[in-house]
Amino acid sequence: MNVFFPDYCFFFMPPSRSVSKMLLILLGVLVFHLVVLILLIVSTASSTWTVDATGHTDLWYNCHSDPNGYKCLQASSEDWIQAVQALMILSVVFCFTSLIAFLYQLFRLVKGGHFYFTSIFQILASVFVMCGAIIYTVMRPDSDKDYGYAYVLAWVAFPLSLISGLCYLILRKKD
Repeated sequence: MNVFFPDYCFFFMPPSRSVSKMLLILLGVLVFHLVVLILLIVSTASSTWTVDATGHTDLWYNCHSDPNGYKCLQASSEDWIQAVQALMILSVVFCFTSLIAFLYQLFRLVKGGHFYFTSIFQILASVFVMCGAIIYTVMRPDSDKDYGYAYVLAWVAFPLSLISGLCYLILRKKD
């Protein structure tokens, strides 16, 4: 018998294997979700959806260099670019909302409960980013320009956020 840590002191006992395994899974899902959120924020706010030798274009500005200097103009006010802007912002908002919902449900959900609310919002975020990237792909006027890294990040964020949403759909609270 240990004098300093009696057997009835459960908080001095090491956690069971199933609890530590569940904590690792939850931590992994949380880190995966944060990576998706960062990808969405960077792809929405970054300035290189398309690039060429004289400048770059994003969702918000068209920047070009000429002999007089470097000039940035606002993106066109056409409906398709506004739709892409709205969809990308919605994807960031829904991804952030699902992160907050996950953290809330993590502490308030009953044992055995599913993270359905979190899953729905994360899957909707993936649908929004997919729709925004498709619209940008189909409607961009300068087809001679190359795609930039922000465009690629948007496409990378789509399957990752979908996988994250499906993980939340399967995940149950074991506590």
